[in-house]
Amino acid sequence: MFLTNSRRPQAPRTDALAPESAADASPPLTRARIFLFALASGLAVANVYFAHPLLDVMANDLGLSRATAGLIVGITQIGYGLGLILLVPLGDLVDRRKLIVVQSLLSVIALVCVGLSTSATMLLASMAVVGLLAVVTQALVAYAASLARPSERGNVVGMVTGGIVLGILLARSVAGIVTDLSGWRAVYIVSAILTAAVALLLWRALPRQQKPRTGLSYPGLIRSLGTLFIQEPVLRIRAIIAMLIFANITTLLAPLVLPLSAPPFSLSHTEIGLFGFAGAAGALAAMRAGRWTDAGYGQRTTGIALVLMLVAWLPIALLHHSILWLIAGVLIIDFGLQATHVTNQAMIYRVRPEAQSRLTAAYMVFYSIGSALGSSTSTIIYAAAGWTGVCVAGAGISLVTIAFWALTLKSTPAAATRGMHGRAEVQEFAA
Repeated sequence: MFLTNSRRPQAPRTDALAPESAADASPPLTRARIFLFALASGLAVANVYFAHPLLDVMANDLGLSRATAGLIVGITQIGYGLGLILLVPLGDLVDRRKLIVVQSLLSVIALVCVGLSTSATMLLASMAVVGLLAVVTQALVAYAASLARPSERGNVVGMVTGGIVLGILLARSVAGIVTDLSGWRAVYIVSAILTAAVALLLWRALPRQQKPRTGLSYPGLIRSLGTLFIQEPVLRIRAIIAMLIFANITTLLAPLVLPLSAPPFSLSHTEIGLFGFAGAAGALAAMRAGRWTDAGYGQRTTGIALVLMLVAWLPIALLHHSILWLIAGVLIIDFGLQATHVTNQAMIYRVRPEAQSRLTAAYMVFYSIGSALGSSTSTIIYAAAGWTGVCVAGAGISLVTIAFWALTLKSTPAAATRGMHGRAEVQEFAA
């Protein structure tokens, strides 16, 4: 699949772009620990998505208006965005193990409050806290990356990200099943119990690390997010690519319910939710992309994945000819999305090993911006130009992303793409 690099391997750099040797002395990151990271990440992110198919049930139970019910998802996302800026960077300042466990235990309290809510105010406040604390997912990714040896970091990030993908996909289905059996409140009570159990496992299983020594105060830590973005071209490039690819995928997903719920398909919400399982290909792509990046093929993986995201819009545009075309397109676009996302993370973690939590926070802020832009504009486009307009917009975003990636190839430092054998692909690939 990939071209062989014929240039002589370059000596590893000794500056901030070189992988830290300390990681080689870290306790072994066993498969059991990686699975625990993936499980905890998947459960945490599922807490954000449980409400999506339950809005009507929650509204009927609490007597909420449609407008208020719509705020449930929005307030959770706002909480998540604040958590990216305010909580995730703390991993570079305090003991990550304690931070992750404390956030998980606080999530238990917030989830119980959601399950016991008796008013709109209590529900919305609790959901905001659930979103705020759900960023423990990103803390887990950064922590797993810090424990992994440099030669395995991309693979580890890919496996943990695979857990996140499965958490997102299963959240809607699990929420629907539990609600049918025991009501919507049971979804959050059961999740609280599982989160408490996972927190205990994390406390017992995660290795102890020395407290990070950044020399920064908390305000200085938050300010350094902007400094990192200015100083590190890899972060800037990969964050903008993240913004574009997540704008791309939400351009598809946000208005998808509209054509599928209307004739000639007239699918139920449960049936529409099953389309999320097509994204299981994303979990596979996430793991493979990590291995490819470890081998020094990060740029090639990105290029191929972005082209796949563009090509996917052709079968997606044929939705009204057959729903099978849509399924094929969703498989392809999600494969490309997750491959690019994991490659992005693997590359930025090589830039400043001592700042992995802040790199995660800065990167994921752009992910959130892209998701918000895509979801907010795509429904407007659908109303004005129908499904064809949505597909043209999505393909246009893909073209812009490919162009941006190609134009920034030579701006990416070689150390960010060097594989486990010292291979640096950027100069050759961009030539």
